Amino acid sequence: MSTPSSRELHYGEGGLELWLLTPPRQGALAFDELDESERRRADAFRRHADRALYVAAHVALRRLLGAYLRTPPRELAFARADCPRCGGPHGRPVLTGAGPGAPHFSLSHSRGAVLIGVATAPVGVDVERVPGPERVDLCRSALHPYEQRELAALDAREQPLFFARLWARKEAFLKGTGVGVGGWTSEVYLGEGGPDAPPRPDGWSVLDVPHEPRHAASAAFRGPAPRTVVRRLPPEAVLGGDMPGPSRRRFTPVFPGPAHALVFDARDTREEEPP
Repeated sequence: MSTPSSRELHYGEGGLELWLLTPPRQGALAFDELDESERRRADAFRRHADRALYVAAHVALRRLLGAYLRTPPRELAFARADCPRCGGPHGRPVLTGAGPGAPHFSLSHSRGAVLIGVATAPVGVDVERVPGPERVDLCRSALHPYEQRELAALDAREQPLFFARLWARKEAFLKGTGVGVGGWTSEVYLGEGGPDAPPRPDGWSVLDVPHEPRHAASAAFRGPAPRTVVRRLPPEAVLGGDMPGPSRRRFTPVFPGPAHALVFDARDTREEEPP
């Protein structure tokens, strides 16, 4: 996987674009592009690494959405949709004032990895660091009973990665629906399937996202399995001073590198040149 060129970004009808980022180890992040609430949240982190990861993830989200919408990143405003379970204002994040046809999006980050999804329909993404055996034992009761059986059938050395994949699928799906992770994780089946397995959630496609071995990642898309493009942002894409200033009304970022990406769907995986 590699980064796209400096062409303008478009999210196609029925498609899903995923962006991976490993935050930079050096350089000043574009902290000034965050809004006041994001800055407060960033300053609340005690560990520098956690704060840097949060800032890098939110700068990347703003710059990507700004590129799709031709809008300076700091001018984007976010809100929460109503929760489909209780109606409270803590559902999926949405853009405010973006007008009809605004992209759906989702953001996840976990210990050195960031995953962003941009789509034409509701979407959720999640990236998980592969846990140790102790966490697997502690959290296995949060899985669906049939998923617990699938996990127990594996060799102990295989269980952490399998658990991370299951959990990434669950978080992606629950974030996509707007419900969020809670006590209902054991109600949703997103295992490997089989003749006797329960059905997966109706009306949603949940896909494993290719990632390096220390993490597992997933995306959930409302509708049939979409054509999916996975691209990698260079670490310098979230540094300050690398993008056009806020005074430019038409915002087009520069992402260096060749314009090929990993394109996959539920049936195959291949390398191709995006249109």
